[in-house]
Amino acid sequence: MRLPPDFQFSQGSLQDYVDCPRRFQLRYLLRRAWPAVEAEPALEVERHVRQGAAFHRLVHRHALGMAPERLADAVDAEDLRRWWRNYLERGPADLPASRHPEIVLSSPLSGHRLVAKYDLVAVDAGRRAVIVDWKTNRRRPRREWLARRLQTRVYRYLLVRAGAYLNHGTPFRPQQVHMVYWFANFPADPAWGQRSCTFTYDAAQFDADEAYVASLIEEIEGEAERRGSEEFPLTSQERHCRFCPYRSLCRREVERGDFEELGEESGLMDEALSELEWRSVGVSLDLEQVAEVEF
Repeated sequence: MRLPPDFQFSQGSLQDYVDCPRRFQLRYLLRRAWPAVEAEPALEVERHVRQGAAFHRLVHRHALGMAPERLADAVDAEDLRRWWRNYLERGPADLPASRHPEIVLSSPLSGHRLVAKYDLVAVDAGRRAVIVDWKTNRRRPRREWLARRLQTRVYRYLLVRAGAYLNHGTPFRPQQVHMVYWFANFPADPAWGQRSCTFTYDAAQFDADEAYVASLIEEIEGEAERRGSEEFPLTSQERHCRFCPYRSLCRREVERGDFEELGEESGLMDEALSELEWRSVGVSLDLEQVAEVEF
């Protein structure tokens, strides 16, 4: 087993490898579908996914210019109504007027391609760019946890590396980029203000992110070559297994996670929700079809 030369990395696949190398192997190299429920109760998980997808559709259409009144008929569930009201009344403030919802950026790195799918990039050309990521988490994660996530690192890095076409052909400087996580369930919590979920950027962090992501890609490639058909190692952090659909395949006697407990240990669930939400708004998840942006 070797990593295909055209294999494309995303923050989701890199995070899977960091959380559990075996999960990465099963999901991306072996493409193993495993029917284990990721969390219980299953119907509640499905309901949350559907409402999260509907929320992303609403925000996408609003960002494209549709008036809220025209979208009101699609708001037909309690959680969705609350999220939509929070978004309209207390959404991210001070965003640049030029909005680019649901865009994909791509750039070569370490012999492969790195791809990111963005909920929204708002641009004031020549001055700043704001990445916004909509979250419908039941629980509020810590800022430190968000800072470590590959999503935070890859999204800012790739916007600098491949976002020049959004800035009249001039690459953004790292200090012009920042990222906002907006949590629909926590729009104005005093303990979770705008500052807490906003991440700025600078040249030193850009260099560190490039080195780190490049080293991860090289490590994964080396691991695939060395192990051949052997199994990648399992994570030593068994808490990651509670929301993993491969836990029975890996013979881990770990109790399935409860949906009400979804928080920082639900990285896989968060990625799964994100992918389902993206699929619901018609954005292809076949990253092999994304054109590469050179820089």
